[in-house]
Amino acid sequence: MSDPSVRAFYDALAPDYHRIFADWDVSMARQAAALGALLGPGPHRVLDCSCGIGTQAIGLALAGHQVVGSDLSPVAATRAGAEAAARGARLPTAAADMRRLPFASSVFDVVVCADNSLAHLLTAPDVEAALAGMRRVLRDGGLLVLTLRDYDEIRRTRPGAPPPQVSEESRGRLITFQLWQWHEDGERYDLEHFQLTDRGGDDWAVRVRRTTSWALTRSQVAEFVTAAGFTDVRWHDPAAGGFYQPVLTARAAG
Repeated sequence: MSDPSVRAFYDALAPDYHRIFADWDVSMARQAAALGALLGPGPHRVLDCSCGIGTQAIGLALAGHQVVGSDLSPVAATRAGAEAAARGARLPTAAADMRRLPFASSVFDVVVCADNSLAHLLTAPDVEAALAGMRRVLRDGGLLVLTLRDYDEIRRTRPGAPPPQVSEESRGRLITFQLWQWHEDGERYDLEHFQLTDRGGDDWAVRVRRTTSWALTRSQVAEFVTAAGFTDVRWHDPAAGGFYQPVLTARAAG
């Protein structure tokens, strides 16, 4: 994992991240409902260790859970806390690398790592360190919730880009798209993230951000999770669970 490049990517994206969604608040509520169904009756003590600007953390906090957010990007983490406060929710946040979580052991009921964040860890030791830390801060029997792209299919076809996203704003249209350049190993890819803002007529503002991801298959992720001390590993598909990415859940072994 190249910390400076990943942090720089999300520091730069943080002010505009909400613009990926047609309605960010609606999306927060929808995602919280899908994840909340997996958490079961609460409230729970939740760590969102890749909270970004708060898309999952704020929704879960508004649903009544006691949520703490951390993220590699201090810009994103700070915005998450401010956005939560603006909506009447309490969300303590910290800038922290998920491989070195600065929290006491066994203090959370749930750890969430969503939005394909685990894919930014580019080596097996990095993934192992992150999952070991998540296991450490979870109580015995606590729940791990990971969400990633459907890399089993993506690895098979190795697309050059996912579908673009188009949203309408008062300031005009916003088009978000990515270009992917696959490495020779067929597992990792360099990502260029484009946001085009319609300024009217033929005038478009273009922002480009770059990072790298590891396209981990479900079997790879499950193997890492099991080795980190988790049991009852399950995958939940979007069609059944309602979350926009495949979701893995697992229990911290006692």
